[in-house]
Amino acid sequence: MENPFENFPTLETERLILRKITWEDAEDIHVYGSDEEVTKYVTWENHKTLADTRDFIEFAMTQYENKHVAPWGIQYKETGKIIGTIDFVSWLVGHRVAEIGYVLSPDYWGKGIMTEAANEVIAFGFNRMNVVRIQARCFVENTGSARVMEKIGMSFEGTLRKTIFVKGKHRDLNMYSILQKEFSSLHQPKMENNI
Repeated sequence: MENPFENFPTLETERLILRKITWEDAEDIHVYGSDEEVTKYVTWENHKTLADTRDFIEFAMTQYENKHVAPWGIQYKETGKIIGTIDFVSWLVGHRVAEIGYVLSPDYWGKGIMTEAANEVIAFGFNRMNVVRIQARCFVENTGSARVMEKIGMSFEGTLRKTIFVKGKHRDLNMYSILQKEFSSLHQPKMENNI
């Protein structure tokens, strides 16, 4: 199978452009990356300085260069600003399973933006990465993220108890997933257009 990240793809939706992040995006990313309301729901620490944000961008650029899965910056067309990221946090090629993760500036919560981005990335996963299952996990208290997973058609599979040790304590995670055939039946035109 050809590597779909050989040339990192740009994806587009009605309101968003999903693209490589660049050094010029540092300030936009720092705005939400340093927000404690955002980082209480993720595994990484909040960005205390612009240098922390630049470390993240450097990581992303290394991933692009090595042609691996990497973060898409979520660019809001109306403003041109990067308002979050979404990516495949893991891709088990042999098992044909991938997992998505995402983060979004609180200024854009509750507007369906992450649902829009996630649908596009999931379509890419099923069409270009040859996976049969895409999953996502969130802290049990992260109801906003859980709502996104439900809106994109994922099924709740259960709670993984004390499954990760993050920020000094063990955390429970809720597991959601969607199968290729389920996504196809929900989004038949999108699947056909992206092939």
